[in-house]
Amino acid sequence: MTEALLLLPDFLLIVVGFCVCRFTPLNRTVWDAAERLVYYLLFPVLLFSSIVRSPLQLGSTAMLAGSALAVVACGIAAAYALGWLPGVDARRHASGAQVAFRFNSYVALALAERLGGAQAVAWIALIIALCVPLCNAGAVYALARHGGHNLLRELLRNPLLLSTVAGLAANLAGLQLPGAAGTTLQRIGQAALPIGLMAVGAGLQLGGLQSAPRLAAALLAIRHALLPAIAIGLALALALPAPQAVVLVAFASLPTASSCYVLAARMGGDGAYVAGLVTVSTLLGMVSVPVWLVVFAAARAAFAVV
Repeated sequence: MTEALLLLPDFLLIVVGFCVCRFTPLNRTVWDAAERLVYYLLFPVLLFSSIVRSPLQLGSTAMLAGSALAVVACGIAAAYALGWLPGVDARRHASGAQVAFRFNSYVALALAERLGGAQAVAWIALIIALCVPLCNAGAVYALARHGGHNLLRELLRNPLLLSTVAGLAANLAGLQLPGAAGTTLQRIGQAALPIGLMAVGAGLQLGGLQSAPRLAAALLAIRHALLPAIAIGLALALALPAPQAVVLVAFASLPTASSCYVLAARMGGDGAYVAGLVTVSTLLGMVSVPVWLVVFAAARAAFAVV
């Protein structure tokens, strides 16, 4: 499968969700409940079971893990820096900053399998395990600071953070789930990807971006241009093995997390604005992932010649 078709199955699921929500009786009421189901149950179970079942191999993947954390840290720094620009609305910035550095784990896991099979899935599971806490802390901090929420309480209530930490702890402790329990969790988690991607499609909307188009452009430029460029630079500078480098660049090119909207709405942010950002990022991601993989292949070939 060529790079241009890597995300076609996932994009079609998003289109299905959009059409079902707009043109059938399964409207927003149904998909609001589906989003909560994915956010609070299906996706946390997927994260936990994926991390528990995946050998983390910290020694051989230390540079990959460190590079992924560095990419996210650069995204957080760049997104926060936009808040200092004149004329930027504080509430809107606090709501939308997360879009610049969070990533769609549904798409990440689906894409990893196509890029490198079980090994790539294990690497992505490690990246998710390390980066989800950092991403969620960065997102919750901005919203909590603006909305007067208690940061520690919000972090301790975040289902993605809790499931990731639990999965890491279980993996490092060598926990082996009993056959029936492991199979049950795996099947629950498998439902997260198709339902989550269709829920992304059901929530697509653009109208909210009209309130601050320049801020939106800057946040999306960080997500879809700056972070992939940083990932390519790190992959070349550190001479990462080719399969790991491809995973890193794909990770940095992902569309933002669809749960950005859920978090912003739940914490009193500008939900409509974030929904618009998620929509555009999802659409851009269908193009940015294959484009940046091609750019990386060309850069790696040129770098090898030099």
